[in-house]
Amino acid sequence: MARWLALGSGALALTLAIAKLGDVVARAVGQPGVVGEIAFGLLAGPLLVWWGGEGLRSLLFGEGRLDVLSLLSHAGLVLYLVGVGHELKRGAHAPRARPLVWTTLGTLVVPALTGLAMALWVSTQDSYLRGTAPTTSFVLVMVVALSVTAVPVLARILAENGRLEGRVPRLALGSASLVDVIAWILLVVAISSGSLLNRLLVLAGVVALVLVARQGLRLEPVRRAAAARPLVTTVLAAAAALGVAALAKTMGVNEVVLAIAIGLALPADPVWSPVAERVSLAGRRLVPVFFFVTGLGVFAARLTGVPWAAIALVLVLAIVGKVGGSYLGARLGGCSHRDALELGVLLNTRGLTELVVLQAAFTAKLLTPALYLVMVVMTLVTTAMTGPLQKLLDRRVPVPDGERTS
Repeated sequence: MARWLALGSGALALTLAIAKLGDVVARAVGQPGVVGEIAFGLLAGPLLVWWGGEGLRSLLFGEGRLDVLSLLSHAGLVLYLVGVGHELKRGAHAPRARPLVWTTLGTLVVPALTGLAMALWVSTQDSYLRGTAPTTSFVLVMVVALSVTAVPVLARILAENGRLEGRVPRLALGSASLVDVIAWILLVVAISSGSLLNRLLVLAGVVALVLVARQGLRLEPVRRAAAARPLVTTVLAAAAALGVAALAKTMGVNEVVLAIAIGLALPADPVWSPVAERVSLAGRRLVPVFFFVTGLGVFAARLTGVPWAAIALVLVLAIVGKVGGSYLGARLGGCSHRDALELGVLLNTRGLTELVVLQAAFTAKLLTPALYLVMVVMTLVTTAMTGPLQKLLDRRVPVPDGERTS
């Protein structure tokens, strides 16, 4: 038992050390740390197996230790997504001005069309790429995958650049939040099993959970108790999120969906917002394990070739859809050429939100390992583009002083 715990702790320490190295390297080259964490985490497993063979893999991750890491990765993901769901409330509080409406339409409709195009192209390929997923679910997943924007990663990039409170950043975050709410709804329908009626019932159940929980948490006695003991409240909220996610999984409902729903249910006020942030931060510490387990389980064992044509195509569609669609929508909403271009660059950020969507689809057997790889490469490239392109845009067309924060 002691040896099992020691090796399990060693495996966990190794994954977190790899993530930290990725974070340091990414920041050194001017990228958000999460880009390095994702890239290093996904590649570390296959590289370890290649370097040390199955003997090293068995030593580090045999005898159920990989199962423990997998459990920790899912727990971390659930807790982190509570914060992501809460962050989506930015869209609910954004002013429904003309630029927001048009930008949201542009960054949703055009990428959705490119997602449809990608789904149609993949459907003409062999089963190595397409798989056997039902057509409707597969198309919905591709539409969602090319439509989402990583709100937390986008907020972090903007904060690091001192631009979090500018007009364009606020518009980008509001638009991304609204789009992601729609995307999560579509994902529920895509990954739920059974008939269309059954999927709609699952969606209705999630919505009901959000509404009931939200009203209960707003009761004054509950608020007072939560405010009096913030640490205890945080622990209880985390335990509730993990418990509900585990229960949902036994009922065939994806844990990702329930975690987002819990985040949406937490009221956006001075009592509950800090709770959501602390729960999410705890999960964020374990999310690198998710990348490592994914890379070890998918890329090291099941891929027999790299579909370069699919990677090239999805990159073109993803960039054209997000940058072009956001630019077009913003211009129709009355934004200047410079603001519209910056919105396109910002909304092209996909980050961890995209990976969660892909993982949920992969778990539901809607994506093959090969197509999963294609979409992960697209996620990394588009996210890595955001920071450098925004800085280049700032140099070419400087931001007015009133748009920067002190």
